[in-house]
Amino acid sequence: MSVKVADHILERLRAWGVEQVFGYPGDGINGLLAAWGRAEDQPRFVQSRHEEMSAFEAVGYAKFGKRLGVCVATSGPGAVHLLNGLYDAKLDHVPVLAIVGQTHRSAMGGSYQQEVDLHTLFKDVASDFVETVTVPEQLPNVLDRAIRTAYARRCPTAVIIPGDVQELDYSPPSHAFKMVPSSLDRSGWTALPSPTALERAAEVLNAGDKAAILIGQGAAASAPRSRRSRRSWARASRRPCSARTR
Repeated sequence: MSVKVADHILERLRAWGVEQVFGYPGDGINGLLAAWGRAEDQPRFVQSRHEEMSAFEAVGYAKFGKRLGVCVATSGPGAVHLLNGLYDAKLDHVPVLAIVGQTHRSAMGGSYQQEVDLHTLFKDVASDFVETVTVPEQLPNVLDRAIRTAYARRCPTAVIIPGDVQELDYSPPSHAFKMVPSSLDRSGWTALPSPTALERAAEVLNAGDKAAILIGQGAAASAPRSRRSRRSWARASRRPCSARTR
């Protein structure tokens, strides 16, 4: 049996370690839904009450699971309903990937039923990366970039896949002109402040009598774990700050 584009999408998500996808059925993703049946529900398809809830579930999963959240929706109104949840991801800086169906390529531009200009729809909320897959060879690079961008910039990204493309036989990109190969995995990106910014922060803290620090989720794993390290950390916290203090 031939591997369809929709089959390869799920295979690629599994390779990235995605275990759950939140979504709601619709005509624009029939190819993907059929692929889930062939894949024995791996990754698990979690059906929500509507597409807006799918996006919020993916955002909650990303926030509390400390990993990529993935949601899927049909074209037209299904895609529109994702916006509230995706804006939550954008404003709270969590990695979320939205996989969205679209009308068949032959009908695009013809005001076809439920056809929406999805690039315009997502250009703000998924401004870091939004792309449409129009041929099978394009899929790995687009999907990988969407996932890497979501992780690196802690933002929502969107991949749009027309219904007929989902049902095409998958063929990987070849080593030819204007073919873009891709690969899995990502680097461990870490944002570091400049030495000048650190010195300025230390000056502000040292100038105060009772300093209170509101720490973001980036420092979630930075607390001392042992009793001894907590005592050392407490003693260090009573000393004047410097840019070398970690």
